[in-house]
Amino acid sequence: MNQAKVFRIALLNVPTILGIIIGLSTAAIAGEPTPSTQGITDQNTQQPSSIAQTPLNLEISVPDAAMETEETLNPSATPETPVPSLELDSMENQGMGQVTNVSQLRDVSPGDWAYEALRSLVERYGCIAGYPDGTFRGNRAMTRYEFAAGLNACLQQIERLIGNVPDNGGDLPTLRRLIEEFEAELATLGARVDNLEGRVAFLEDHQFSTTTKLSGEVIFGLADAFGDDVGDDVNTVFHDRVRLNFLTSFTGKDMLQTRLQAGNPTPLLARSGVTYDDGSSGSQEGRFTYDGPAGNDVVIDILRYRFPLGDKATVQIVANNGLHHYYSDTVNPYLEGAAGGSNAISRFAERNPIYRIGPFGAGAAIALKPSDNLRVDLGYISNTASNPGEDNGLFNGNYSGIAQIVYGSRFKIGLTYVHAYDDGGDSARRFLLGGTGTAFANLNPAQLANVTNLSADTLSTPVVSNSYGLETSLRFSPKFLVNGWVGKTDARLIGLGDADIWNFALGLVFPDLGKEGNLGAIVAGAEPTLRGLDVPGGTNDFNRDFAYHIEGFYKYQVSDNLSITPGIIWLTAPNQNSDNSDAVIGTVRTTFTF
Repeated sequence: MNQAKVFRIALLNVPTILGIIIGLSTAAIAGEPTPSTQGITDQNTQQPSSIAQTPLNLEISVPDAAMETEETLNPSATPETPVPSLELDSMENQGMGQVTNVSQLRDVSPGDWAYEALRSLVERYGCIAGYPDGTFRGNRAMTRYEFAAGLNACLQQIERLIGNVPDNGGDLPTLRRLIEEFEAELATLGARVDNLEGRVAFLEDHQFSTTTKLSGEVIFGLADAFGDDVGDDVNTVFHDRVRLNFLTSFTGKDMLQTRLQAGNPTPLLARSGVTYDDGSSGSQEGRFTYDGPAGNDVVIDILRYRFPLGDKATVQIVANNGLHHYYSDTVNPYLEGAAGGSNAISRFAERNPIYRIGPFGAGAAIALKPSDNLRVDLGYISNTASNPGEDNGLFNGNYSGIAQIVYGSRFKIGLTYVHAYDDGGDSARRFLLGGTGTAFANLNPAQLANVTNLSADTLSTPVVSNSYGLETSLRFSPKFLVNGWVGKTDARLIGLGDADIWNFALGLVFPDLGKEGNLGAIVAGAEPTLRGLDVPGGTNDFNRDFAYHIEGFYKYQVSDNLSITPGIIWLTAPNQNSDNSDAVIGTVRTTFTF
């Protein structure tokens, strides 16, 4: 083939080259998974499900707290779950190397639909680069900057080919005239590429980390409680809580979450100084999702590492403050928020309380996904794991284990079993239902002493419990869901007797109510209630009224990073006694995410 023919072929292939580049970029974008808009991950994320994920921060497909590509850890995130994304590409910010043969790209094979186009660009024109690890990543989305750089490289190569070809057909003057005509545009493009290279170099020199991303959540809460019993005991308060999630990935599929937390949200009713008509106190009802921390002291909250095990399993190692709902599907989309500020306003409305039996420990969990509609969760945590002393440690002290199976997608049903042992050792409170339920349901020794013939010391015996849960979520349309659950706990006060504890709830959920990103919900049910107690000497006929909880809230999404949520909680039988005056809690929660 003579040089003139080479010249004409190169000239005629300019549109083809441009088309190939545009086609490749379009295919890459089409092949990239669409991110969930639901909101972290605890993470912040509270929130739907993929094995290779939420947190952290953490639907819509419905968020899958442990299997999502995070996160979202939103869980994240997405409206359903604030969980952080696991797509942290450690090579993304590094330079790309020129290749001279398509075989040098180890993730490109002759069976790929764009193989011939790539081979032509690489071997004929030499204007395609690969990543330093020898991959092309054809399904990765292309930025406009990358497109400009690739196009410029190909145009420069064509210019070089043209410059080396004698003009035997009179085409060269025409082409040179076109180049001169568009000289300003080409110069502008070159300047922009040079500017881009300078900005990339600056970012590489000043970036915090090539493997770690930061996500955060700040909550401001204005709240008060009203009622004949509690009106004088509770004043209007202004709360804050801050969470900073450092999300690190070493392979692009794993995630190390380190979360710092600080806040001052003291519970309104679950504290000393709040007493009901019947003289009881200590109820955990009506607590906000974010309450608990005090003094705005910065602490390491969650510390965990998650990684895939094959294509159908995800493993989590939890080193600090582990809870079962961090790695299990609680089957409560849009209301589950991993204790964040973008979903339900109360702890009870977030999930079946049995998920938080044996809270704040270290351990491990595995999530198995044998099919798209079937998921199995297994987990174990101990809140005495760091204590090497007698009757403590990871396996000899307090512990809680979960086994769960969830089936379905649009319509889901879950069966949950939690087994736990709590002895109150290592400064851990004995038997808790995660900041929900009455003082009697939480087997508070001082309150139980008031309704039995036993002392509080005698009633402080270790507790072994077996809890059973049935959870369901029915998505009738993208803008209407019905969630619900029933939970039963059989607790044995070792050496004394048995306790029977029940809870249940039904939630009506309205995503995108009014506009995209908004969320409205009504949740009604009974917080954990002690319905039966069998101990030596019997009981003094304590009240067994269900501790009804009615909650309504409306989250207004002001912008992508700001939401305002007014809400109300009505407790009709505080501390499971309908003779106690009703308690009403009102709040306005403002949430900033970044």
